[in-house]
Amino acid sequence: MKITVIGHWGGFPHVGEATSGYLIEHENYKLLLECGSGVVSSLQKTIDLGKLDAVLITHYHYDHCCDIGPLQYARQIKTQLGEIKSPLPIYAPKGEFFSLLKWEDYTYGESFDAVSILRLGPFEISFIKNIHPVEAYSVKIKCDGKILSFTSDTSYFNELADFFYDSDLLISECSFYADMDGSEAGHLNSTQAGILAENSKTKKLMLTHLPHFGNPEDLLLQAKKVYSGETILASYMLKLEL
Repeated sequence: MKITVIGHWGGFPHVGEATSGYLIEHENYKLLLECGSGVVSSLQKTIDLGKLDAVLITHYHYDHCCDIGPLQYARQIKTQLGEIKSPLPIYAPKGEFFSLLKWEDYTYGESFDAVSILRLGPFEISFIKNIHPVEAYSVKIKCDGKILSFTSDTSYFNELADFFYDSDLLISECSFYADMDGSEAGHLNSTQAGILAENSKTKKLMLTHLPHFGNPEDLLLQAKKVYSGETILASYMLKLEL
């Protein structure tokens, strides 16, 4: 699997960057996980928008889904120009925006929930429901003997470690520093992200959904106090391979 960090900021993007978005590729199959603010612009630095095979949205907060509209326009224009021939499936929970995913012959929505198993190209994808102000899900992607896991947005709860067990890479949100409690907002702090990686026996931890205050390098130091594996910070257009 190849992973490209298209966006990694929480809430709103830094200038010229993006909020949540991750391009996951294997055997020429291209899955976009999350489509937040700035993702459509940034994604075009890596691939043509017409080459996407599927999109998966974990919940309907704008920093995870607001670029779905521009993506739909892109699919419409490229279809009308004859560059693509089929509509794009967008996998998402049923909710207030789900009906908007169906857009004539250009995109269509497919729903999932906590018991769903999706098989998209080479990927087997499963879910666990998060603790967050809106319905949201963590994601586990199995492919070619590897496990890529993604927390999306959530407060800490013990079942997450079992769900993510033996992940090769855990992409964990890290909205707050160690001395801050993000549970009321439905988010993790750096210590909780590290504990989650340690308890799940994850091989590598990447901190993402980063805050716009403080020194992000402190997040690394705080997570490393409780996690013995390799820890990195997500960054714009960072590429990883499993």
